[in-house]
Amino acid sequence: MHLIGFSGALTVDLVLGIMGSGGSVIAIPIFAYLFHISPVTTTAYSLFVVGTSASVGAFRNWKAGLVDFRIAFVFAIPAFIAIYVVRKYALPIIPTELMVFKGFVVTKDMAIMVLLAILMLFSAISMLQKDKLSTKSPLSNPYNYPLMIFQGIFIGLLTGIVGIGGGFLIIPTLVVLAKLPMKKAVATSMFVIAMKSLIGFMGDLGNLEINWSFLGAFTLISVLGTYLGIYLSTYINSAQLKKFFGWMVLIIAIGILYKEVLT
Repeated sequence: MHLIGFSGALTVDLVLGIMGSGGSVIAIPIFAYLFHISPVTTTAYSLFVVGTSASVGAFRNWKAGLVDFRIAFVFAIPAFIAIYVVRKYALPIIPTELMVFKGFVVTKDMAIMVLLAILMLFSAISMLQKDKLSTKSPLSNPYNYPLMIFQGIFIGLLTGIVGIGGGFLIIPTLVVLAKLPMKKAVATSMFVIAMKSLIGFMGDLGNLEINWSFLGAFTLISVLGTYLGIYLSTYINSAQLKKFFGWMVLIIAIGILYKEVLT
């Protein structure tokens, strides 16, 4: 199972390197179900792995001049604050048992995994649909800064709870509200994911016991996967990969819901 799990580490960031998002929704089930790590710790590990690996892609995108730092910081600073507050102060005070309904106990761990599965379903649906986002945008349209700030806070809170990068939420926001072309939106999203995830992980330090040797090995394999994904991105049909990955995420999401709710 551990061999399968480390093989999954390559998959996590192979996808991230090619698509600019999506890696963390695979990382969390790998940590939780293959390595049997508690969901709260799993979300912390996911933030570190995806944040570190996304930094590789963000650096390459920066060198290529694809990252819009002005938009990134307008959107990301509220997200940074929100995710840090969630990880540092909110998650530790949430009780282990949230509620009991007719003998069915809803725990914090279960709620995190179910929320993750719901987000995965939305992510899968968005990937399976035809891309309707414009790759070009008129420069005359003003940026919607207030809504971008609100979206940053919302995505920071949401991804802080489940420990994902949230690229499938960030990219549409950057295209629609910041009027970025798709290529720049993907590149800027990877920068935001890197910074947001690593800052979120910092909020976990002192709250959780971190197995650094395990996390370091998993992260190293993931970074290699990111490099491989970036290299393969010039040869692979991204539209077909997106559809395949969408079906895979959909199946995993259904599996999580079945395991957490019905078993």
